[in-house]
Amino acid sequence: MFEILTPFESDGRSLFRYLDNIEKQFWNNAGASDAAQFRCDVREQGDCYLLDAELPGFVKNELHIDLNGDQLTIRAQHEGDGAGERYVRRERKTGPFSRSFDVSGIDTARIRAAYNNGILTLTLPKVGQTAPVSQTIDIL
Repeated sequence: MFEILTPFESDGRSLFRYLDNIEKQFWNNAGASDAAQFRCDVREQGDCYLLDAELPGFVKNELHIDLNGDQLTIRAQHEGDGAGERYVRRERKTGPFSRSFDVSGIDTARIRAAYNNGILTLTLPKVGQTAPVSQTIDIL
């Protein structure tokens, strides 16, 4: 009855499942966790880095950015999980999404975040470069 809504499923094969399995086999499930990951771009822009994270469909209060030492973690989870709903097919993930980044060399006190049109942008200022102090060393 729902064959039109479920492409590639009529014979038990799914193109998406097939591609997911290829990725898992390639990475040999290294670092696999229950939390899904999202795609990110990191650009260098002068005295800072810009990290763009794709998080479409979330509202701002569903996003959390935590800093623990030199580790910055971005987490996203939808408020409702649709537990009371009857789905014919469900492909969109509703569980937690999480990515962590090493921010050593970043001035963590000046990190800024903005969320617009499904893209979370973090501005990560570099730690100021200190010029070596010039001095004369006496020979004893």
